[in-house]
Amino acid sequence: MWGMRRPSPSTIVSLVTIAAVLAGCLLALRGPGRPNVLDVVLPAIACGALLARQRYPVAALIVMTVSVAAYYPYAGLDGPVIVMLFIAFYTAADRGHLTAAIATGAAALLAMGIGETGAIRHVDDSMFMMITGWVVASIAFGGVTRNRRAYLSEARQHALDALLTKEEEARRRASEERLRIARELHDVLGHNVSMINVQASAALHGIRKRPEEAEAALRTIKETSKETLRELRTTLGVLRQVDEDAPVAPADSLARVDALVAASGLKVRTDLSGPLDALPTEVDLAAARIIREALTNVSRHSGTDQATLTIAHKSGNIIVTVEDDGPGATYDGGSGFGIQGMRERATALGGTLEAGPRPEGGFRVTARLPLDQPAT
Repeated sequence: MWGMRRPSPSTIVSLVTIAAVLAGCLLALRGPGRPNVLDVVLPAIACGALLARQRYPVAALIVMTVSVAAYYPYAGLDGPVIVMLFIAFYTAADRGHLTAAIATGAAALLAMGIGETGAIRHVDDSMFMMITGWVVASIAFGGVTRNRRAYLSEARQHALDALLTKEEEARRRASEERLRIARELHDVLGHNVSMINVQASAALHGIRKRPEEAEAALRTIKETSKETLRELRTTLGVLRQVDEDAPVAPADSLARVDALVAASGLKVRTDLSGPLDALPTEVDLAAARIIREALTNVSRHSGTDQATLTIAHKSGNIIVTVEDDGPGATYDGGSGFGIQGMRERATALGGTLEAGPRPEGGFRVTARLPLDQPAT
């Protein structure tokens, strides 16, 4: 029937054992003994305790021990009731009651030994040793199965913990990669779109009075939009994980600082000091991206078209400073993603970035990037 539950393996073992013991008791009727009421009561009590051994292992063990201890001296037959006691010892040890199983087994064997010292003996020495061996083996086997189950459970837990740790690491790496891509999009695309906006404004104002300047502005818009599309295509290719040819344009670098300055559309006074070649790639790229973003912020927020860029190599650090003297009416305290992205770039290399208004007016961004990068 669909509503019937299959019995557990423990219940099946109990039922099979009870059937075997009852069959043995019926066969004992053919022996010389004369049955009495205890031949029915004591096996029935032991069978009930056997069925309850999983839920109440210690109580079932004690009840069966008393029943078996009273069965053989006082019942008329000699059935195999003791088999149920061995299963009870195993169950108690398997369920974690090893001390109770050992104590009960020792007390039962001690009582049997004392009882067999009288004039009438129910078991000889070899039978006594065999019973002792079965008691010890039942308890030991129950302890072994419990330890093995605990070991397997611990191994499964360790494997699950390792899997969760691996998944957490994968999520962390994915989050870091998303942050890096977002920073790249903001630094590159935001800068280029800002430059398109500046040059479009210049072309709009100069198209009637100074056509040659308007033409130059439109040409800059064309080149900048072309580079923007290339950067966007490259970034989307990374997101799709499609193998594409490497970008043909060179990456940002301090070696191309003049191109960075020219692309900003600002009048920038540049001051370089110290050797700026043979820099670590990550430092070189981070410095160039910070310069690009800082100049973009000047173009967007400062209210002026002039800026000062200082790059110095001193005391094992690259120091980048971008400042302007504009009114900075739209400065919001540095909570935008631009300053946040620059600060994250510097911090990732073990450096620092400070950004804020100058006391004399304008705005200043100062980044310190150490050249000696920690081993990863």
